[in-house]
Amino acid sequence: MRSDSLILIGGGGHAVVVAESALAAGLTVAGVYDDDPRCAAARPPGAVPHLGPLGAFPAAPAWIMCLGDLAARAALLERLGNTGPATVAHPSAVLAPSASVGPGVFIGPRAVVHSRAQIAPHAIINTGAIVEHDCRIGANAHLAPGSVLGGAACVGAGTLVGLGAVILPGVRVGSGCVVGAGSVVREDVPDGARVVGVPARALAR
Repeated sequence: MRSDSLILIGGGGHAVVVAESALAAGLTVAGVYDDDPRCAAARPPGAVPHLGPLGAFPAAPAWIMCLGDLAARAALLERLGNTGPATVAHPSAVLAPSASVGPGVFIGPRAVVHSRAQIAPHAIINTGAIVEHDCRIGANAHLAPGSVLGGAACVGAGTLVGLGAVILPGVRVGSGCVVGAGSVVREDVPDGARVVGVPARALAR
């Protein structure tokens, strides 16, 4: 396989976005592993070869996790280990030179990762998301399209920040949280919480 070839792990809608971003960045997409041979990434237009089910994925020099479900991603990432994850950034994304981006991260079209921001491995900075200066994003977190983090905000590992949600400067959202779409988070959120609204409030368990 060519050194610039990429394997997709998971073939749903997110894989389609990652594949097109990888191609725009000059990479070659070798194929996709997914339990469904007719997964979205393997269907035209823009189909990539289906290489087998998720459990058949071998050791490979360059792969990126494309499952959308954070829990499923975490379980598979634990099995795959740290060998071979590749970072994909769409050419229209803006990455500050002083930002730190870990392996396996996806940065979507027109996303911004600003000065001294730190993005941990396998996080998703999706289309048009803004990560301002000195923010910290945990491993396998997902910032959905259009979400905005003010300066020095923090998002913990495995947390989903929904479409268009806003986290104000300096606010910390813990690990394993869900921030509902369109929410505005003004205060720290503890691990495992689900918050929604303007201002964001915790949902009753």
